[in-house]
Amino acid sequence: MNATGAVLAASLGLHGSSPAMIDLRRYLTKVAQSDTTVLITGETGTGKERVATAVHQLSPRTDKPFITVNCAAVPDSLFESEMFGHERGAFTGADHALPGRFVEADGGTIFLDEVSEMLPATQAKLLRLLEDRTVTPIGSLRRRPIDVRIVAASNERLEDLVAERRFRPDLFYRLNVARVEIPPLRERRQDIGSIADHFIDEHNQRRAMRVGRPDPALLKCMCHYQWPGNVRELRNMIEALFIDPPEGRPLGLGDLPPSFRRLFEQDFSAGELERDRLISVLSRTNWNKMEAARQMKWSRMTLYRKLAKYNLAGGDNVSV
Repeated sequence: MNATGAVLAASLGLHGSSPAMIDLRRYLTKVAQSDTTVLITGETGTGKERVATAVHQLSPRTDKPFITVNCAAVPDSLFESEMFGHERGAFTGADHALPGRFVEADGGTIFLDEVSEMLPATQAKLLRLLEDRTVTPIGSLRRRPIDVRIVAASNERLEDLVAERRFRPDLFYRLNVARVEIPPLRERRQDIGSIADHFIDEHNQRRAMRVGRPDPALLKCMCHYQWPGNVRELRNMIEALFIDPPEGRPLGLGDLPPSFRRLFEQDFSAGELERDRLISVLSRTNWNKMEAARQMKWSRMTLYRKLAKYNLAGGDNVSV
């Protein structure tokens, strides 16, 4: 990982040494300096807000405001007021003036998350702002110029929404200038271990603990799992592990919270899962069979049957 990549990974959480992540970090450094409009796409949980933050922090606007707006959370009836502001007395209940989110972001960056969720009428209002770079608060006749970099994100492909007539093509073309596509975690499995290690280190530091890294059996399951929730799901799993964590030793399959263990068991063949867990326990107990049987909650005879079944009777020269 080069110096810029290391800074991005350490400060912004864009971890991974896969070719996809290396290319992403390299492209982000160039996009950030360009000051152009950015469209970030990727599945839920891939880290779109982290990428938007990176675009801002690596740009010449880094010392200016960074304003985040969840477009899906702003009611269409309040969009104009929320985004462009209003004057005092502009409507019933407007007992004070509101600058609006674009004015708050003036000089900096505004991040429009879930931009695909905006209704057509709302899309038209945003398009008008993108075209003339001015805002007119409700109740005012004065158009105010703004200098704002716009970064938008969507977990749906806007091209598909345009084809379905659910998104304005003219707005799509305004937003789709510098395109950043974040690959899902299942397409960069070699990053899973380093991302998990990063989250473990964070929790260890925050809680003054010494929880170990995933052992080979657990890491194998993690790399096999599809991670539909992407990095967010992996982060949640590590956080759940720290509710009742084992300290001073590697994390094993048996340490997983039941909900995540069930997910892995559904995704991984039972035989491979049991074999890998047995190897993990044997390694952890230095091949002490009585202790391994106790940790597996098996009788000694069951342990010997499993050793024979999985061709592990030869001892500790078995590779994982």
